[in-house]
This record gives sequence, C-alpha cells and structure tokens, in this order.
Amino acid sequence: MTRLRPGSRVLLALVAAVVAAATAQCGKEGPASPTPNQIAPPPVVPARPPAPAAPHVFVGAGDIAFCDGAAAMTASLADAAGGTVFTLGDHAYPAGTRQNFRDCYDPTWGRLKERTRPVPGNHEYLASGGQPYFDYFGVSAGPAGLGYYSFPAGGWHAFALNSNIPAESGSAQAEWLRAELAATSTFCTIAYWHHPLFTSGPNGDNPRMQELWRILYEAGADVVLSAHDHLYERFGPQDPDGRPDAGRGIRQFIAGTGGAPPYQVVTVRANSEVRISAHGVLKLTLMADSYQWEFIPVSGHGDSGSGRCH
Repeated sequence: MTRLRPGSRVLLALVAAVVAAATAQCGKEGPASPTPNQIAPPPVVPARPPAPAAPHVFVGAGDIAFCDGAAAMTASLADAAGGTVFTLGDHAYPAGTRQNFRDCYDPTWGRLKERTRPVPGNHEYLASGGQPYFDYFGVSAGPAGLGYYSFPAGGWHAFALNSNIPAESGSAQAEWLRAELAATSTFCTIAYWHHPLFTSGPNGDNPRMQELWRILYEAGADVVLSAHDHLYERFGPQDPDGRPDAGRGIRQFIAGTGGAPPYQVVTVRANSEVRISAHGVLKLTLMADSYQWEFIPVSGHGDSGSGRCH
C-alpha cells in the first residue's frame, strides 16, 4: 500500500470540501443555466384588434341641375354635410350635354366634384350615349361605357350601379355584382342606381332592377338608394318581391330631390313609410354595424331615423 504524505492528505481534503460546497449550492439554486438551444421563446403578445371605423357621412341626391333650378341650394346642403357625395343620375338637364354640365351642373354641384361618386341617369344617355357624363366625372364614374363600380365608404362597402344598361340575370353587370359581393368581407353594404325598383311616384316601379336587388338581398345588403322620381321616399325593409322582411330586407330611399321640379305622389306603394315632395339632400351616417338617415330639405319638414345592418 502506498502511503500518502501528510501534505497530500490535506490537499485531498480541500478538494473534497470544495466539491461538496458546489454540490450543495447547486441544490439551492436549481438546475444549471440552459444552453442557447434550450432558451425558451419570448411570450406571444396577442395582436390588438383593429379600431372600428369612424362614422362616415354619405350624402347626396339625384335629378339635380336645371340652370334656373334649386341646384345651388341643395349643393350648399351637401357641402355643409361633408363626407362622400353620391349622385343618383340626371345631373344636368335637359339632356346631359357638355353644355348642360358646363352651364348648369358645374357652377353648383361642381364644387363637390372631387368627393363625388356618381351613377348615370336616363338624361345622361340622351347625349352621345352618356359620353359627356363620363368625360365630366372621369375615373370617378367607373369604367367608361359601363358606369358601375364599387368602393369603401368608411367601414361599409358601396356599389354604384347603372340602371340604364342590361341588369338581368346573366348580364355582365349582374355577374360582376355577384362576384364582387362574394369577395367583400365588410359587415354593412349599400348600393345605389338611378331607376328605383319600388316607387310611389309617377314614373312607376322598374322591375328590370329586380335581379340586382335579388343578388344584393341574397348577399345580405342593407340599403339601396335611387332617384328618377323627383321626390323623397323611404321604404321599410323588404325583399325583391316587395314583401316586408324585417330580418333580412333591404331599406330603399328615393332622393330625386337635387333641383329638378318636385313630383307629387301618385299611388302609395306597399311598405312606403314616408313621402316628401321637396328639394333637399339625403344624409346617411354609416357606422360599424348601423346607420342613421336624415332627409334635409331646403325648406319644410324632413325625415330622420336609424337602422342596423344584418
């Protein structure tokens, strides 16, 4: 047996004491630090939901500008409301010529042109197939010769349609609308065109727009705007066949009140709630899941209320 020197025995004792102390300290502090490959990823912070869109003003009318009419007064009302301006056709009388746009429309509603999203009326098509209208509004009127397009209006999606061209099932416009609605994810939808499907005015209903209404109804659209009859009219929510439908029906407004001589009601249509023969503008305030309406007349009494999206 090899005998350890006294100094070696002391050295071994010191080493043993150091090892014991280190082992005891590890037991107190827990496991050793992880290697780089063992480091835990940082916690996932949930994304903040997007803020709801602010209320958006959508204001306008149709049947607007005779040179000696009330267009200057209704333009002032629309201007004061702010927001996006919609126009519902028959902008410049009597025939929508370049001269009519220059002399009658441009001095009044023309100052709102940069924020106007128009649709054509039948009077536009009395002049060169509507070309002066498309020339005047340019890209804001949608593709030249078609006159239908869509755009965001605050948190809503708006569809500007053309009631002067084919709109039946299988037409290019109907197929376009169906595809655009399928690709739209917004909760609330509004559409507008010139000739109303339902009206209590002297021009009567326009059944050729029933297919577009049906497509909108099936997609859960909320509001439709039209003009052509020179009056204001509000309908309760209804289906494409004119039956009341509080759950899924579309509310229609007629606002052919921009400046042309007002019409009187002929026969009150089913589901018609309010009728006013006066010049004025329709102001809609579009919110995340609802809307408010206000018909603002040049003089006399107006109309107001609210509704919810489907």
